[in-house]
Amino acid sequence: MMRENYKYGDISSTSGKRIFSFISIIIILIVWIILCELKIVPELFWPAPSSVVKQFVQLTVQGYKGHTLFGHIGISLYRVMAGFLSGSVLGIFVGMSMGINKKVRAMLDPVIELYRPVPPLAYIPIIIIWLGITDVSKITLLFLASFAVIVINTRAGVQSVPLEKLRAAYSLGARPKQVLRFVILPNAMPGIVTGMRVAMGVCWGTLVAAEMVAANSGIGWMVLNASRYLRTDIVIVGIIVMGALGYGLDVFLRYIEKKVFPWRGY
Repeated sequence: MMRENYKYGDISSTSGKRIFSFISIIIILIVWIILCELKIVPELFWPAPSSVVKQFVQLTVQGYKGHTLFGHIGISLYRVMAGFLSGSVLGIFVGMSMGINKKVRAMLDPVIELYRPVPPLAYIPIIIIWLGITDVSKITLLFLASFAVIVINTRAGVQSVPLEKLRAAYSLGARPKQVLRFVILPNAMPGIVTGMRVAMGVCWGTLVAAEMVAANSGIGWMVLNASRYLRTDIVIVGIIVMGALGYGLDVFLRYIEKKVFPWRGY
C-alpha cells in the first residue's frame, strides 16, 4: 500500500514531470507579459509575446530573405544532421577502436585531447581557407563539434565493460567478433547514446557559429542577420525555434535510450 501511494505521489512520474514543465512555461509567459505591460524594457529590445507570435506567423507565410521559416529550419536541420551523423559514425568507430586496442588509444588519444578543448569558432578561419564558403565548411565545423564528444563517451563505454564478462565469453569459446558484438557493444551502448545526446546539444550550440561562415540561409543565419537590423522579434522567434528543435531531438534520443535500456530508469 505504501509502495502504491508513493508511486502515485511521486513527481518523477511522467505525468508529474509534464505538469511541472507546463507550470514553468506558464510562469515564464506571465513574467514576460508583466514586464512588457509595465514597459520596464523598451519594446525594441524586448517585444511582447503577441508581437513574437505575429512575427512567427508572418515568417511562416511570407518568409525572410528568400526562405520561409520552415525553409530556414530545413536547411539548418540538414547541416546539423549531416555533421552530427558523420561525427557519430566515425566517432563510434574511433572510440570503439581506442577502447579495444591500447596501441590505437595511445596513438589517437593525444590528437583527440589536443583538439577537443578548442572551441569550434576557432576553426572557422582555417575551414574557410581549406573548404571555402559552401555547406561543406559548415558541416565540417559541426562534425568537429560532435566527433570528440562521441569518441570520448564511446571509449569510456567500452572500457566500462566488466572484465569478468569478457573472460566468461572467451572461456565459453566465443571468438573476438562475437565478443565484440554480444558483449562489448551492448555494454558500451549506454555510453554511446549518452555521447550522442551531448553531441547533438553541442551541434545545436555550434549552429549559429557554423552559419556565420558566409551563409545566406538557415535559422542561425536568420537570427544573426535580423540582429543587425534590431529585429528583436525575429531574433526571439529564431531562438525559441532553435531551443524547441534542440529539445525535440533530445527527447527523441531519450525515447530511444529508454526503449533500448529500460533498466536505467527515466
